[in-house]
Amino acid sequence: MRLLLVEDDDALAGALVEGLRGENFAIDRFATLREARAALSGTVFDAVVLDRGLPDGDGVELLRDLRARSADIPVLMLTARDALDDRLAGLDAGADDYILKPVALPELLARLRAVVRRARGRPQPVWHHGALALDPVARQVTWRGAAVDLTAREFNLLQLLLSHPGQVLSRSRIEESLYDWSSEVGSNTVEVYVHQLRRKIDPAVVRTLRGVGYAIGAAEALS
Repeated sequence: MRLLLVEDDDALAGALVEGLRGENFAIDRFATLREARAALSGTVFDAVVLDRGLPDGDGVELLRDLRARSADIPVLMLTARDALDDRLAGLDAGADDYILKPVALPELLARLRAVVRRARGRPQPVWHHGALALDPVARQVTWRGAAVDLTAREFNLLQLLLSHPGQVLSRSRIEESLYDWSSEVGSNTVEVYVHQLRRKIDPAVVRTLRGVGYAIGAAEALS
């Protein structure tokens, strides 16, 4: 999952980036509305963690811009503004959740997972697709009842494909979700992960549409 963090407090942002990357998130951090708008204009993010008090304005401005153009990306506001009117302003502008600083990393992770599940139409804690089951919280996968040992990136790729059933994702779209801008990506990295998923689970778990991209295999083929 790739996140955009918009936070101007360097100490807090550094701690969040380190903690989230330790939980296998790809994360890009910016400190201003201008930088965040530029990032959102050219990159697909799975969620945004957004501060309110930024050097060039209120984070609510960015949130309103996103919702005005019908962007349905989950946005979690993380701010020190705890007055009721401030919380209502954030939620009414379209925030999916509103968290007060300071926040413990486990709570932030749980709230992020919740807003992303709702946005993807998967409110249940464990995802099922044929005989395949994926638990996003425990980061566990089972195939026909047996545990499957996946690396972090293999798990992230499988979760990404499962979150877009019936949709073909291009290699560039997959790379955008799995890696942030600080990561180096090999030319055949996605192909390697796809090969590993097929080897460890089933050859039908990932479909390839040559010249287009990859999709999760049909549930019927994975029964």
